[in-house]
Amino acid sequence: MIAPTDSVSFSNSVTPLTQFHPDLTREALEDKVILVVGGANGIGASLVELCCENKAHVCIGDIDSPRGATLARKCRENWPVYTEPAAPPKPPRSTFQPVDITDYQSVLDLFEYAFKTFKRIDHVVVTAGSMEPNENWFDNSLNLEAVRKPPSTKDLTVNLVGPLYVTRIASVYLRHNRGPGADRSITLFSCAAGFKETPGVSVYQAAKHGVQGLMRSLRPYFSSPYKHNLRINTICPWMTETHPALTKKLCDRWAKEGLPVSTSDEVAQVTAGVLVDNTLNGTSMYVEGGRAWEIEANIERLEAQWLGEIPWQTLAQGQKLLKDAWAA
Repeated sequence: MIAPTDSVSFSNSVTPLTQFHPDLTREALEDKVILVVGGANGIGASLVELCCENKAHVCIGDIDSPRGATLARKCRENWPVYTEPAAPPKPPRSTFQPVDITDYQSVLDLFEYAFKTFKRIDHVVVTAGSMEPNENWFDNSLNLEAVRKPPSTKDLTVNLVGPLYVTRIASVYLRHNRGPGADRSITLFSCAAGFKETPGVSVYQAAKHGVQGLMRSLRPYFSSPYKHNLRINTICPWMTETHPALTKKLCDRWAKEGLPVSTSDEVAQVTAGVLVDNTLNGTSMYVEGGRAWEIEANIERLEAQWLGEIPWQTLAQGQKLLKDAWAA
């Protein structure tokens, strides 16, 4: 099957790169049902608390059961749900369901649990991730003996296969029990490594490039009112306080150089801003030092310059042919 290759329209696609300012109001998240896969720790946990504080209902899915269950209980205690006496009871503010993102049945069970608990799902966010800095597939110390041992594929399965599973299942569950015109979205976590080379983490980077490719391949297809009618975007944080590569030695040098580090709360704020903005589809938010910029529009806008005028025209013609062939 040939993939769809529509040219995608973006916010401010004919203007230079501008900073994204999340416009988050309590009303924007109130009573929304949000499934956060990887929501027990770090950025995911910050997002869960932010959404619950703004009166959303959140289902946390994570492999870390103790922390996930504790967070769900904390959210229920801090932001309880009140139901009018004559009205049907509202679902809980937050629940937890254990999930292994690399196991398809486990991901399916998570969605089934969330759907039965809340009767619908509005937004899905995948913050789950893995980085094994000591697992260098291409270490120059490898010899004929060491190379015989198969390397770990955890970074690949958690960072790419898992989001593929979630996105496939989410595309079905998000369509159900929703009225016409209801806003629905999938937000995937990529990384600055998803578009910029990062030394020492080749498999991690390949997976994050894959997440970017997944979003780009689906943004014209998912947004079609005749297909799924939902939005898909990516968040690309640079260095964050909870980044596994941020050792004390690196942290000290980072601070000495005056380089920015985002907090989990800051990245969560950007993510929530993307969730509530129903004009955003096919975007990638690069986040550094708590600030965010949308990068896809400039890649599209400047394509004729970085690719060259003649290759750009030829590519556009071929992409249209592929689109027509796929549609047929």
